[in-house]
Amino acid sequence: MHPKEELMKVILAEKQEITKAGIRFLSQQIKEIDEIVEVNDKKQLIQELINSPLAIVILDYTLFDLSSADELIILHERFPPIQWILFSENLNDSFIKKVVYYSERFSIVLKDCDLNEIRSALQKGLHLERFICQEIMNMLLTRTPYQEELKVEALTATEKEILCAIAQGKTTKIIAAEHFSSVHTVTTHRKNIFRKLHVHNLHEAIKYAFRSGLIDAAEFYI
Repeated sequence: MHPKEELMKVILAEKQEITKAGIRFLSQQIKEIDEIVEVNDKKQLIQELINSPLAIVILDYTLFDLSSADELIILHERFPPIQWILFSENLNDSFIKKVVYYSERFSIVLKDCDLNEIRSALQKGLHLERFICQEIMNMLLTRTPYQEELKVEALTATEKEILCAIAQGKTTKIIAAEHFSSVHTVTTHRKNIFRKLHVHNLHEAIKYAFRSGLIDAAEFYI
C-alpha cells in the first residue's frame, strides 16, 4: 500500500471556480497533499496523468469533457495507480453502478454533501481507500438492478431550443444572449434537461435528443 507519509499530487478536473476554491481550502488542511494542479480539459488531464504516475484526480464528470462512463474506465485502465474522486451532481444510477462495480479506485461524493464527507473522501483517497458518500451508498443498497427505467419527462419548448443550440456548439453566453436571458437561467435549463432525460453530460443529452427525434439531425447538416 502507498505509504501514508509520502506526499501525493491532487489533479483538479473541475470547471466551477467556487468548487476549485473550496477544494484548495480543504487541501491546505491535509498535510499529505503535496500540490494541486488544475486541468481544464481532457487533453490537459491526460498529460498530467502521464506526468504523475501516482495521484488523486478530483473530477466533476458532469461538467468535464468526457463522453461516457466507458471513456472514464479506459482512463482508469490506462493509468491504474490513479485514485479517482468523482465530485459531481446529477449523476445517474447506471453511471454510478458501472464505475463503482468496475473498480475500487473510484470514489463518489456529491457536491451537496456535508463538509465532513468531502474531507473524508480526500483523506481516504490519499490512503488509496475508496469513499462512497451516504446518499450514493443508500441508492446502491436500496435500488435493484431490475428496476424499471425512469420515464423521460417532456422538454419544454425553451428546453428544446436550448438543447438544439447546444448541439450546434453554441456557448452558454451566446445562448443566453439569443434568449435575452442570463447565463444562470440557461445553466438552470441545462440542469433540467439533464434531469428530465436522465443523462449526466451534454454529449449524452445531445445523443439522446438525436436518437429520440427531439431534435432533427437534418437541421445541423452543412
